[in-house]
Amino acid sequence: MADTTSSAPACDVEGTCYCPLTGVIDTLSRKYAMQLVSIIGAHDSLRFAEIEEHLPTASTSTISKRLDEFEEAGIVSRTQYNEIPPRVEYELTDDGDEVRTRLEPLLEWATENS
Repeated sequence: MADTTSSAPACDVEGTCYCPLTGVIDTLSRKYAMQLVSIIGAHDSLRFAEIEEHLPTASTSTISKRLDEFEEAGIVSRTQYNEIPPRVEYELTDDGDEVRTRLEPLLEWATENS
């Protein structure tokens, strides 16, 4: 017989559920988030200006905010080189690469059904 103990998300009295996916969904549902994961994942590392070139409709502040959120979430690593002019590169962490790998089928499905 199957295990009847449930690991379903707990919900409070107002119906707010505390699902382990909530944080991930919140992060990835923000504007340009999934595109950034795909763009950065398609390269070994990218500089900020290179990321901007891939997202011409995104504002600099939005890209910067997403990158900061991704760094805080452990999806992207940021390496700053002490050079003049300053150089900063972004790349996916192992967790970020796993997110990208898991997003690919969803993005393929979205492309086929849009």
